[in-house]
Amino acid sequence: MWRRFKKNKLAVGGAIIVVIFFIISLLTPILSPHQPNAQNLLERLAPPSARHLFGTDELGRDVFSRILWGSRISLKVGFVAVGIFIFIGTLLGAISGYYGGWIDNFIMRLVDIMLCFPDFFLILMVIAVLEPNINYVMAVIGLVSWTGVARLVRAEFLKLKKQEFVEAARASGLSDMRIIFRHILPNAIAPVLIAATLGVASAILVESGLSFLGLGVQPPTPSWGNILTSGKDYLLHGAWWLSVFPGLAIFITVLSYNLLGEGLRDAMDPRLK
Repeated sequence: MWRRFKKNKLAVGGAIIVVIFFIISLLTPILSPHQPNAQNLLERLAPPSARHLFGTDELGRDVFSRILWGSRISLKVGFVAVGIFIFIGTLLGAISGYYGGWIDNFIMRLVDIMLCFPDFFLILMVIAVLEPNINYVMAVIGLVSWTGVARLVRAEFLKLKKQEFVEAARASGLSDMRIIFRHILPNAIAPVLIAATLGVASAILVESGLSFLGLGVQPPTPSWGNILTSGKDYLLHGAWWLSVFPGLAIFITVLSYNLLGEGLRDAMDPRLK
């Protein structure tokens, strides 16, 4: 798998950028040249320079520092939301695929109902009712995005539960939970890892969209989405950096996770062996 992955240059590049962004987010307090919310009205809307690499915003805050701190918010939302929907989807998919019958029918009908609603508009509706903050954003993204993982895990369990090693585990008297989590799930983890990688990109994009609409992370806490929101009002004033740099951060991050996920999917596909 590693040999196949290394041959995919785009996937390797995506993985490198993902690691770089992760390290940057960890080292943000050290790398940030200014406090993200420090205002200096004498330097408002200053263009990129040696003092302010990405310029300043309408309140004189350093855009580079705000993008660095915003990376922590975006990655936090991505990882926490993915953790929630991977846990729910894996658990329900495993139970559905292993037991079958009415349990399978019930869970799959629940999946069908959830799929009737576009994820983003469902998230948008729930966040509009609740108080917009980062905790609600992470929870809601996770709670509405588990259906794809559940279907992937169910399909793997339907295939694996008929294998000889599972029959041997049953014959030895092991409990259902032990068979599910110790014997079948480790062999069905590949599509889950791929879904998790792609899910981080999706969650970051959703959070940025919600923050851009004013329903995500609330100012003055910096996030890439709300930096874009303030930037759009000053494009006509020539302050292009307020939109270009956070937009590039979102684009590069989402693209990198997508390339990494696609590379993992190709590397783990047994048909390519």
